Amino acid sequence: MDKNVPEITLNDGLIVPNIGFGTYTIKGARGVNAIEDAIAAGYRLIDTAYNYENEATVGQAIKRSSVPREKLVVTSKLPGRYHLYDDAVTAIQESLYRAGLDYYDLYLIHWPNPKQDQYIEAWQALIDAQKFGLIRSIGVSNFLPEHLKRLEKETGVLPSINQIELHPYFTQEKQLAWNKEQGIQTQSWSPLGRANDILQNKAIKEIADTHQKSISQTILRWHIQLGSIPIPKSSSFKHQLDNLSIFDFVLTDEEMTLISALNKPDGRNKNQDPAEYEEF
Repeated sequence: MDKNVPEITLNDGLIVPNIGFGTYTIKGARGVNAIEDAIAAGYRLIDTAYNYENEATVGQAIKRSSVPREKLVVTSKLPGRYHLYDDAVTAIQESLYRAGLDYYDLYLIHWPNPKQDQYIEAWQALIDAQKFGLIRSIGVSNFLPEHLKRLEKETGVLPSINQIELHPYFTQEKQLAWNKEQGIQTQSWSPLGRANDILQNKAIKEIADTHQKSISQTILRWHIQLGSIPIPKSSSFKHQLDNLSIFDFVLTDEEMTLISALNKPDGRNKNQDPAEYEEF
C-alpha cells in the first residue's frame, strides 16, 4: 500500500488502507481513466457496488493499472433485490464476472431493507461466499445497531465493516461509538457531504487555514481522527492527490469538537434513514 497511508486491521484480520476511493457515478471510458489515475495517485482501496453499474469500469481500471491486483482492496455491495440466499450467491458471482475478478476483498450488504426482512438470508450468503473463497472479508452498509444485533444473534458473525453516511453535518456519534464497541470498523460514505455547502463553511475554513490545508483535506482528516475510513470521490487527479495528503497534520481536540458541533438533526443528504429507506 502507499507508504504515506496508514493501515487498519479489521476484526477478521484483513488489512485495509485508512482512506479509500469512492466510485459512485464514475463510469465508462472516463471512469476507467479516473480510477486508473486514483490508483496511480496512491489509492489502494477502491469502493464500488452492484447498483453503481460500474463494477466493469473498476475491473478495467485495475486491469490497466501497473499495481498488482493483490495490492488492492476492492469492495462491492449486494443490492436489495437479491437478498434471498440463492439470489445473493448468484449476484456475488455476477459481481465478480462483471469486474473480471476472482474475488472481492470486501463485500457488503448495501442496505438492510428491514421492511423486507431478508437481510439475514443475505448475510448467510455472504458468510458462505467467504467460505467459498469469493470474498475475503464481509461487511454491511447503512446498518443500525438493531440490525447488527440480529446478524450476530442469528448467525454468530458480526461484520468487519459498517459503511455509513458520515460528514460534519451528520456526525453519527452514537453509531460510530457502537460500531467501535463491537469491533466493527466504520467507513464514511459521502465524507464531504456530497460537496454541498459544507465546502464553503467558514468555521472549517478557519481551521483549514491554520494548517495550510483545504476544507476538503480538513474534513477528511476529521474522519481519520474519528476512527473512520473516508472514501472520497473525485475525477480530478489534483483533487485525488489532495485528498490523500491528510496524514501530515493533526487537528487539535478543540478543532475536532468545532467541526463535530456542525452536526444537524436533519443532516442526512437525502433523508435516507436505514430504518425506513429501501434500495433495490
